[in-house]
Parts: sequence; C-alpha cells; structure tokens
Amino acid sequence: MNYHTYFTEVEDHFRRARNSGMFMMSPLDWALVEVWKDGGVPLDAVLKGIDRAFRKYHARRRRFSTVNSVAYCAQEVMQAAREMGRQQVYPAQRARPGLEPVRLCDFFRTRVGQLRRLAGAGGAGSDVIEDAANSLESMAGQAEAGELGDLEDVERRLTVIEDRVVATATRALSEDDLLAARRDMDARLKAYRRRLTAEQIALLEQRYLRRRALAELGVSRLSLFHVE
Repeated sequence: MNYHTYFTEVEDHFRRARNSGMFMMSPLDWALVEVWKDGGVPLDAVLKGIDRAFRKYHARRRRFSTVNSVAYCAQEVMQAAREMGRQQVYPAQRARPGLEPVRLCDFFRTRVGQLRRLAGAGGAGSDVIEDAANSLESMAGQAEAGELGDLEDVERRLTVIEDRVVATATRALSEDDLLAARRDMDARLKAYRRRLTAEQIALLEQRYLRRRALAELGVSRLSLFHVE
C-alpha cells in the first residue's frame, strides 16, 4: 500500500460497484476520501462500506436513477470502520518504502515550478510562495542525495508549507470566487448531506475549499499522498 493507492483503490472500487467505466470522482469526492484517510479509516473499511451501500441501493424497490458521489456510501463506510476498530492509524500515515528518490525529486521540482510561476506573477503573498518554492527545492536536493530522512516528518513539513500556501491562495481569491466555490460544494453535497455527520461536513468543506483555492492558482497538492 502506498500513499497514492488509497485514493485510486477507492475510485476504482466505486466505479466497479457503480458499474460504469465512465465515472470520475469529483473534487468533493476526493475531499471526502481525504477526510477518511486522514481520520484513520482503513482502506478495507472504505471498500466494504461501498459494497454494502450498493447492495442496499440495488435491493430497493424504488431508487433514484444513479449514484453520482462517493458520499452516498458515507454511512456504510463509517459503520464498517467502527466494526473494524480504529486502534491503529492507517498505515499510509507512517513512513513506508516505495518512494524512490527519483520520484520524490520529480514531485518536489514539479511543485517548485508551479510555485515559481505563481510567485513570478507578483501580487500579495508572492514572498510566501517564493519561500515555499525554496523549501521544496531544498527537499528535492536532499531526496536526490538520499538525505531526506523520515517520510512521516517530510509529510509534516509539507503540511506546514501547504498551510502557508493555502492561506495565501485563499486571500488571493475574491469574495465572488469563494462564494461560487461554496455554492458548487453545497449543490454537489445536497443529496448526500444527511449521510454525513456534522464533523464530517465541516472537514469536507475545509478540504474542498482548500483544493479549490489551490486549483484556482494552478498549484498541486503538497503531500506525499499525491506522489504518483
């Protein structure tokens, strides 16, 4: 199991359960899966919850035309997680083998290029963006030299860097941009809101708006979960 696999396994499994080769997860779906991943929900619980949700869906006499979001499975996923127990954090949150130096270098330098283009455009917060790019450049050099160290600590550092970038990105968005993002999120979530707890909804809103802010500026996520 590697960082990227958690997301791709969920997407592939949901597509098979939905019986549609054309389905692609929405930004809201990805944000929800990230909430589960960060909350320590094991991958097996997510897959089991998806299967249970679709079994119940197909057993209904009257059903809506199709299931268009992973959020439809949220209640069953959390039930499966409770049954499995949560004594251990999902393994992907710990250091693990499989991230070769060349892949890490590519990951860091791709993000460096995105951030430098953004900083070069000027505007408020360009100094913060440039600092983030410099930090990632340094990490790329450490990865290349085999001196990056513990991956769990690398992920913590990336989280700190991303938090600063997100804060800058959010300030760069207009009130209308943020309102449009929230409206889009609410529209996508409307049919499934009752399946989520208040805590899940709050985390989902936070992750979705985080992704939206970065996407508006053309910056990819700064997390080892997104190394491919």
